[in-house]
Amino acid sequence: MADHQRPGRRSVLGAAALGAGAAALGTSGSARADDRGTGREDGGGRHHRLPVPAVVAHRGASGYRPEHTLGSYQLALDLGADVIEQDVVATRDGHLVCRHENDISGTTDVAEHSEFAGRRTTKSVDGAEVTGWFTEDFTLDELKTLRAVERLPGRRQHNTLYDGRWEVPAFEEVLRWAGEEGRRRRQPVWLHIETKHPSHFRSLGLGLEERLARQLRRHGRHGRDAPNFVQSFEPSSIERMHRLVDCPGVVLLWTADSRPWDFEQAGDPRTVADLITPEGLEWISGFARGIGPVADLVIPPEADGSLGAPTSLVRDAHDQGLVLHPYTMRNENAFLPTEFRRGDDPNAYGDAFGAFRAYFATGVDGIFTDNPDTALLAAADFRNA
Repeated sequence: MADHQRPGRRSVLGAAALGAGAAALGTSGSARADDRGTGREDGGGRHHRLPVPAVVAHRGASGYRPEHTLGSYQLALDLGADVIEQDVVATRDGHLVCRHENDISGTTDVAEHSEFAGRRTTKSVDGAEVTGWFTEDFTLDELKTLRAVERLPGRRQHNTLYDGRWEVPAFEEVLRWAGEEGRRRRQPVWLHIETKHPSHFRSLGLGLEERLARQLRRHGRHGRDAPNFVQSFEPSSIERMHRLVDCPGVVLLWTADSRPWDFEQAGDPRTVADLITPEGLEWISGFARGIGPVADLVIPPEADGSLGAPTSLVRDAHDQGLVLHPYTMRNENAFLPTEFRRGDDPNAYGDAFGAFRAYFATGVDGIFTDNPDTALLAAADFRNA
């Protein structure tokens, strides 16, 4: 029996249902809260649901617009993405802004601003030496003088058309935007919010978790039924968030031989390989409701880059009541397993539908993607099949 048909699989994705434990999968393929009424309801008493598998727009519609901009988020929403991701980092004056990294060299036009030339520096971030410009050295007002640019101009040249069009968004702006769009559409806008380099920022006196929790509370997004997830590559960050808010936490997982940076700092010898064992997943389930593994942990690649046999991670995580949102699917050949590449141009699109189908067949509850429109069609095909 395929994993997605297993009676014990975790079919519920809604934040309320994540906390509820018991749920059923509706005939439409959507997650439905159980009879205890723990699902979030609108004025008509209808539960808001996420489909299975859910499509998470990775940094917005980053396959088509510069990442982490309101333009990227809006396009992802307009395309129909089920959840939209934000990475949050801090400014010198304590504001949260949406950037994939605190190093903004490749995602803004900061290098063109002569007034900030003296702020280019080299820092150790999570044990790696990085040279560039960093959000923690700028106030929010200073960051607002910059404009976002495409991070992969060589790979996604068409995205450079939009360079300079949008500012670096403060997370507060994103919450207001999500609220306005939710009211306009009469359904909540789901967010997937990552604390980026939390130990680094905590060492600077700019702890992310407390700031994020305050903003979630201010916008009523802190409860078990809130339409958002909080996520981090540092399990201790999700432990902190678990104490501050009730919305579901997700532990992100890199390669099996890697070690979370907070483990490195604490002298914890465990690696990701330890965390994806049944014992490790049971430990995660004590403070989180899901995991976000790199896709290779779900289906390891063969030596030639093609997909191998799926691991037991989906089954093992579901056995602990955890949902899985692996990352990241992209349409370009360069990012696809070799059997799904088409032609010799690494920037051309390959058979992304075939790759999505392979990952969905493992029983994952959702997937991060730069191309939410492709993923939505693939998910609909999978559910209909």
